Amino acid sequence: MAKEKKELGAMKKMENGKPKIFILHGWTYTLDKWVNFAKDLELKGFKIKLLKIPGLTEKINKPWNIEDYNNWLYKKLENEKNVILVGHSNGGRIAMAFSLIYPKKVKKLILIDSTGIYHDELYITLKRRLFGVIAKTGRKLSKFNFAKDFLYMLVGERDYREASENMKKTMVNLLGFDRNLKAENISVPTVIIWGKKDGITPVSDGKILSEKIVNCKLYIIDDARHSPQFTRPQQVIDIILKEL
Repeated sequence: MAKEKKELGAMKKMENGKPKIFILHGWTYTLDKWVNFAKDLELKGFKIKLLKIPGLTEKINKPWNIEDYNNWLYKKLENEKNVILVGHSNGGRIAMAFSLIYPKKVKKLILIDSTGIYHDELYITLKRRLFGVIAKTGRKLSKFNFAKDFLYMLVGERDYREASENMKKTMVNLLGFDRNLKAENISVPTVIIWGKKDGITPVSDGKILSEKIVNCKLYIIDDARHSPQFTRPQQVIDIILKEL
């Protein structure tokens, strides 16, 4: 009996010593695709926590802004130390925002094809195109239509159409936050992983982030698109293992 207790205590100590990774998924309404990736990471000796993002894989009763997400994530991590934070796409935006406010909570930041770079040139291009349509047709387009088309261009028509009213407003809030996201102030050691063929957040965004964040390494996966963790999981896991 004493021997069994001793072995159980040793196993518990080993379990507690495993690095713990918290994953913030992107703009999706299901965690199904993440399950296998999380299992593969667990086989490498990590403890994995797939977080449900309010508004996407968890319900919200009002629109959220980045402060709401920071407060939510702090409560999730309040009793944790040396957190490894993985953020994909919109999850990367949330992870960066949190790391700016609570740098001591995060040991390592891993961004995968993250959003967060504000493209003012897209706004200008769309505005010019819109004014061209008005000039040709003589129709007056409301501010709502303009905002809707702008969002379609930035985040994809499908994401916007499938979003609830709360999440449509949340999306506007998060895109607005990008204008003020000071990536150059991130002090947490950062690893950036990017699909070279990403058509949603271009690889140029990854390069911009890597230039802004002082303590940072950039890895580009040549034959991957927006979600290399699903299409090239072993390459992504190998990078994580190397950096951790």
